[in-house]
Amino acid sequence: MLRLPNLASGALRTATREALAVTKSEQRQLAVLGSPIAHSKSPLIHRAAYELLELPWDYGSAELTADGLEAFLKSCGAEWQGLSLTMPLKEEAHRLAVMRDPVAEQSGVVNTLLRLAGDAGWAGFNTDVPGLASAIDRADLDVTHTIVLGSGATAVSAILAVQHLGAERVQILARNTATAADLAQRFNLEPGGNAAATLVISTLPGPASDTVELPSELLQIPLFDVAYDPWPSPLARRWEAAGGVSHSGLEMLVEQAIIQIRIFRNGDPDTPLPSEDEVRAAMQRAVHSD
Repeated sequence: MLRLPNLASGALRTATREALAVTKSEQRQLAVLGSPIAHSKSPLIHRAAYELLELPWDYGSAELTADGLEAFLKSCGAEWQGLSLTMPLKEEAHRLAVMRDPVAEQSGVVNTLLRLAGDAGWAGFNTDVPGLASAIDRADLDVTHTIVLGSGATAVSAILAVQHLGAERVQILARNTATAADLAQRFNLEPGGNAAATLVISTLPGPASDTVELPSELLQIPLFDVAYDPWPSPLARRWEAAGGVSHSGLEMLVEQAIIQIRIFRNGDPDTPLPSEDEVRAAMQRAVHSD
C-alpha cells in the first residue's frame, strides 16, 4: 500500500483512537451512503474484509442526498462506528465533520466519517486520494503528464493523487469550463488536454462519459476510469475500440476501502490491518466474482 505522509496526526489521531475504546469484538453498524447507491460494491468488499478480520460488524447501504445527511448523522445511535460517502455527499460530509485529516482539508472532500466518542460528532477523512494513488502505483502507470476528465469532487482527489505521485504536469478537461478554470487556478493546473499526456484519468459518471468529446489521439494513452459499474464503462469501450488500454476503478475502490477499514478498526489511516495483503486479496476476489 502506497502511503501518503501525515494522513492523520495530533489531536485528530488522539480523538479517533479514543473513539475506538470499545472492544474490537463489539457489534458495530457501518454503511455506505449516496445517490444512486444500488450499484455500490462497497458492502461486498467491506463484508469480505470483516469476515477475514473476524469483526462481527454489519455494513449496509442507504440512499441519501446531501440535504438529508445532517439529519441522518443525528439519528445514528451509539452502535454506529463509521460511514462511507459517495456522490453527492462528499462536500456536505466535509462541512459536517468536526475534525478532518489533512487530505480532507486540502481537497475539501470527505468520503469517510468516523464516529467520535460521546456526542463529539464525526471525524472526516479523504481516502479517495491515497486509494487512487495506490491503485495507480500498483498498476505501474506513468503520471508524468496526466489529463483529468471531469471537474467534480472525484476530480479533486485525482489531481491530488497524481500530484502526490510526482506528476510534472496536470491538465483538466471538463464540459463545465467555469469549475475547470476554478480547479486549474486552485491547484495550478493547465486547462485543456493534448496527446503528449502519459495518463488519462476519467472521473466522469459512466453515462456521462458516453457523450464526452475527446481528441482521437487521447484514446491511445492509458486510461484509468474511476467508474466500474458497468464495466467496461462506455468510455473504456471507446478506448478499447480504438486499441487503447483501460484500467477499472475497482482497484481504486478496494484500495480506498482498505484505508477506510484501517480508520474504522484502528482509528488511524496509517496503521496497516492484520494480514493486510490477505485482506486485499479477499476484497478483490469478492468484487471480481460478483
